[in-house]
This record gives sequence, C-alpha cells and structure tokens, in this order.
Amino acid sequence: MKMVVKLFFRFIRILLHPVMLIWEFVTTPKGVVRDAAAQLQVDQQARHLALYQFKTCPFCIKVRREIRRLSLPIELRDAQKNLQNRAELLRDGGQVKVPCLKISDEQGRVQWLYESAEIIKYLHQRFAVK
Repeated sequence: MKMVVKLFFRFIRILLHPVMLIWEFVTTPKGVVRDAAAQLQVDQQARHLALYQFKTCPFCIKVRREIRRLSLPIELRDAQKNLQNRAELLRDGGQVKVPCLKISDEQGRVQWLYESAEIIKYLHQRFAVK
C-alpha cells in the first residue's frame, strides 16, 4: 500500500511540474524600472547573492517571482538536480532546504537565509524602490 501511495504522489508531481512552470511564466510580474545608475548599483550588490532552489518548489517560485518583480539579477542555483550545488548547500548552509539565499559580502562573510517569507523580506528591505 505504501508503494502505491508513493507512486501516486510521484505521478501527481510529474503532472503538476509543467503546469507549475507554465503558471509561473504566465503570472510573472514585470520588473521595476530604475534609472541606469540605480540599476547598476543594484546589479553590483546582487552579484553577491545566490538562490538555491528547486525548479517546481512553490516557495521557490514565490521567491523567484519577487526577484523578477524587484528586477534583481540574482544567480539561481539548482539544488535538486545539480549535486555540486546540493552538496554546497548542505555543507555550508547546514541543510538541504529550499529556497535558501546565500548572502556574501566584500569581506568574504557568508550568511544563509532560509524560508521564503524571510528571503522576500530581506530583498524588499535591501532593494525595494523607494
């Protein structure tokens, strides 16, 4: 019985995978528009950020939508299929849990921020257009 339930949920995930990606594409908001100097500054700050994510994780989709809304060029790292990214997330972040935002600074210090709501809050505090 356990195997049947596992297979059922796997089948559901396989069916929902393309639907979720299409839904993300269709509902993606337009990004904010900044003047060139302000966007350049944002781009430079965002190069120190990386989002570890799974492609169809609903919480990851939520964070990616906010990244697009804020026009942030944050590197996306697949922690589901890319074993190197997954290993780095576990080794340095402490757990394989997504979404996770890796925040590096000029001095080489790194902070790992988990939970979609916390990541979005951080992005808004740092990059929201005022």
